[in-house]
Amino acid sequence: MNRASRSSPDSSRAFSAFRRLAPRTLRGRLALVALTTAALLMTVLTVVFNAVMDRHLQHQADGELRSRAAAVATTVDTSGPRVRVLETVNDRLLDANVWIYAGNRLLEKPPGATSDSTLTRAADRLTAQGNPACTTVHAHGHQPVRLCSHTVTGGRAAATVVTALDLAPYRSSADTLLVGSLILDGVMLGCTYLLTRLSVGRALRPVRTMTDQATQWSAVGSDERFGAEDHPVELARLGASMDELLDRIRTVLRHEQQLTGELSHELRTPLTRIIMELDWWRARPRTAAETRATQEVIAEAAQSMRTICDTLLNDARENALNRETAPGTTDVLPVLDRLLQRLHTPDQVKTSVEAVEAVEAVEAVEAVEAVEAREAREAREAREATEAVGAAAPVPVLEAGVAPALLERILSPLLANAVRYARSRVTVSAQRIPGAVRIDVVDDGPGVPEAFVGELFQPGRRADSGDGHDGAGLGLPLARRLARTVGGEVVHDPGHSPGARFTVTLPAG
Repeated sequence: MNRASRSSPDSSRAFSAFRRLAPRTLRGRLALVALTTAALLMTVLTVVFNAVMDRHLQHQADGELRSRAAAVATTVDTSGPRVRVLETVNDRLLDANVWIYAGNRLLEKPPGATSDSTLTRAADRLTAQGNPACTTVHAHGHQPVRLCSHTVTGGRAAATVVTALDLAPYRSSADTLLVGSLILDGVMLGCTYLLTRLSVGRALRPVRTMTDQATQWSAVGSDERFGAEDHPVELARLGASMDELLDRIRTVLRHEQQLTGELSHELRTPLTRIIMELDWWRARPRTAAETRATQEVIAEAAQSMRTICDTLLNDARENALNRETAPGTTDVLPVLDRLLQRLHTPDQVKTSVEAVEAVEAVEAVEAVEAVEAREAREAREAREATEAVGAAAPVPVLEAGVAPALLERILSPLLANAVRYARSRVTVSAQRIPGAVRIDVVDDGPGVPEAFVGELFQPGRRADSGDGHDGAGLGLPLARRLARTVGGEVVHDPGHSPGARFTVTLPAG
């Protein structure tokens, strides 16, 4: 356990040091990988090449020794009962580094060799083997010497000739080849590293260009994209991925700007109420009742601001996580009454909320009794005559599949616009249709200009910026966007006249 605990920090430190020394750029890492691979390959090739060359030089030395032994063998007479060495013209040259044995008895040896020298003992061992063989010994200052034996047979006697050859010239040639190969390996590794860096840098140049372009385009929200044309497969896939990333960044920026604009637009009204109440309260001394009323208005406006912030932020969060989240159910008619009561309606404008019964697809007039028809007609007429302000008559429950706060945020801009532009009346009707709830907001004002109908739901657009009403043109786009997040819709009826009609369709609760 102790050894393992000690080795773990050491290995961690070694790995950290290796990571610090490793190149940080992709070009440097690829060049290092190529250099390491080339170094391993060249090391293997160098070892194999020098081993083959050593073997080849040794075969050359053995071939020369056998040739000299065959030449010396021509001077050895084995035809008689005894081995005789014949004298020749080049006897001194032939006797250099040559040992001649009759059996195991030494007949001749080189002039400078002694009986107990290293070379003589090696020659004795080769002769004792009885078969032609070769060996390498070190003598005279650890210089390598190669010895080979050659058997001479014929007649009644047998002889053995041992020749020796200094391997220093061969080893010098092998060392020269080794040094030359190492120098060549170094030059090749340097060239490999430089060429790899240059080629990788050139190959990665389009990637750097794409990165710079993506950074610039994402900063300004440009519509430019890389596409997949005229690009290699790898760069085409990278371009497609970066295009998707740019689209997501643009969507996030657009949602952020839209959320900021919506918050600014929606918070302006309650903030204005708070400022007006404070200015009114500070204009002159107020009674305790008036002060409490002002505080209630301020508290209500602050609560409205909090509701607006929570609604918009929750909506943005739900859109980011799941666009199909069902937000609950809400009774529509009380919400409509509450919204109309909060609006500052001019004295000449009357508002009303009515619930319209749905029309069934299959008529059953014959099956309806006269009493039930009369009661239904009387109830409908009573609902049409009921005013939203101060109305106390019971109304049916009409539920929509949205949260109360979200329903308020959808309807508030429509009701505010209707009250703002109406001449004498605003009518809000709600009815159940198959699988949904439909809410119509109708006013008798001047209506939407025909030239502006196409831009009605565009953020930041207003039909008349000098009409004396504040606003940034974000109310209707917000209402439509919130309705669509829950599977609903907000539309304008261009054929309605006089005035304007906006229809909200929401999922049924």
